[in-house]
Amino acid sequence: MRDAQEELIAAGVVAAGISPDKPEKQKNFSNKYQLGFVLLSDDDRATAKAYGAWGEKKMYGKVTEGIIRSAFLIDGKGKILGAWYNVKPLDMIPKLREALSA
Repeated sequence: MRDAQEELIAAGVVAAGISPDKPEKQKNFSNKYQLGFVLLSDDDRATAKAYGAWGEKKMYGKVTEGIIRSAFLIDGKGKILGAWYNVKPLDMIPKLREALSA
């Protein structure tokens, strides 16, 4: 998302990230990687659960519970136009481009 900011802005898309991390940790992460977009804290995981982005996943053969890397395209009225689960960071922008061109 960071590397596609100009393209996103030109398309009228506002990128935001959300995680269960505390704001201070997010700020450090954002500064370290110079993200350039808003990071929101979901420390009670309510939003992640509501969007289906929190749940069971496998990591190195072990079943754990945690964030399921997801991306959503939401219009100005709150309607979800696209949802991608278990999406790899490099796949997010191509999937977004495809949804925007549909």
